[in-house]
Amino acid sequence: MMFILSILQDAFFGALAGIGFASISNPPRNAYPYCALISGTGHGVRYVLMNNGYHQESLIVASFVAALVIGFMAVGLANKAKCPPETFSFPSLLPMIPGMYAYRTVEGMVMCLSTQDEELFNHYLYLCTSNGFTCVFDILGMVLGVTLPIFILSRMSYRVTRNMY
Repeated sequence: MMFILSILQDAFFGALAGIGFASISNPPRNAYPYCALISGTGHGVRYVLMNNGYHQESLIVASFVAALVIGFMAVGLANKAKCPPETFSFPSLLPMIPGMYAYRTVEGMVMCLSTQDEELFNHYLYLCTSNGFTCVFDILGMVLGVTLPIFILSRMSYRVTRNMY
């Protein structure tokens, strides 16, 4: 029961963040509920993949699968909302950006530049590269995961903004 509540809590806060990021790009008013639904679902899927008790996936794999879910939902719901799928998919990805890994990458780089001790330099270089690779591959996986459904279902995503029903 606690795991289900944790999933719902993560999905709720992911939905709130998705609405916030969507509001920056000024979509139509009818797009906000779809942004919340897609963002919450994607964030919840990533949470389940990373925190279940049977087989825990890495951050990169979980983010890729969640981005696939976001992409397919965005293409599927775009026709109903009469908006391009990108209106929903990209604001839904932004709450999943690995901010702590990016911060630790920059922190490790700054510490590398400011230390004179070779052992500390190697430690900070390791932290910089490890966090940097995790951050870069996570973002690449999310971008690939969200754009694949748009290319796979290109006919469906193209028809949304054209009057070809």
